Amino acid sequence: MVDSTTAGTPRTSALVVDDGAEIAYHCWGPDAGVDPHPVPVVLQHGFTADTMVEWAVHGTVAALTATGRSVVGVDARGHGRSGKSPDPARYGEPRMARDLRAVIAALDVPAVDLVGYSMGAVIALLTAVEEPGVRNLVVGGVGAGVVEVGGVDTRVLPNDVLAEALLADDPGALPPAVAGLRASAEVVGADLPSLAAQARAAHQDGVDLAAITARTLVIAGDDDPLAQRPHVLAEAITGARLRVVAGDHGTAVGSPDFRAAVVDFLSG
Repeated sequence: MVDSTTAGTPRTSALVVDDGAEIAYHCWGPDAGVDPHPVPVVLQHGFTADTMVEWAVHGTVAALTATGRSVVGVDARGHGRSGKSPDPARYGEPRMARDLRAVIAALDVPAVDLVGYSMGAVIALLTAVEEPGVRNLVVGGVGAGVVEVGGVDTRVLPNDVLAEALLADDPGALPPAVAGLRASAEVVGADLPSLAAQARAAHQDGVDLAAITARTLVIAGDDDPLAQRPHVLAEAITGARLRVVAGDHGTAVGSPDFRAAVVDFLSG
């Protein structure tokens, strides 16, 4: 069962997975006085972020617990309170999807609703392919790149450029696109060598979208270069719905419209 406390005070646990990495996950219970929903919501954050930055600070956790949901946020390896390593061989979204499935198994529940953003969306899609317990699926911050490139759209931000930017001695000389990511990583205290390792290992081998049976929602910001033509992704998943909200890659996930879309879909 999900062992959790109230929305403001998560219970944090750690799971040692098959390759020895420690994966941290944070659990919140439903708000007091609200009828509890039996299916927990599992949240997977994007690159450079973590559970607290992506989901708690932006209000997504509170919006879900207010509807009676238990919420579990997973820190991907190399991020947040999970284990770190500078070795690219220990990263990649398929490896992170195995971590996520291990956390879901540890929850000991018959079903979950799964929400992922950006890198976390690719992790969530890969998980939904293999995990029959995913009942509802929400993926944000991705679009046609998943179908055409096989993961986060590296046509917009090449892996090697991103990795080199994260390790650069002089971040002031970086182009604006990567300088912003480097700065955001530093603000949250992220481990830059671990992030560079993930950048080099980013998944580009495709996702078997036809195998996804979960009820699915695709959410994209209308000014998000990493989520261009999101209808291409939605059309590749049987029965998927599409919602476009205002914002770019960094702002859409924190918007009230994004939160409302997640809550409304999972409540439907």
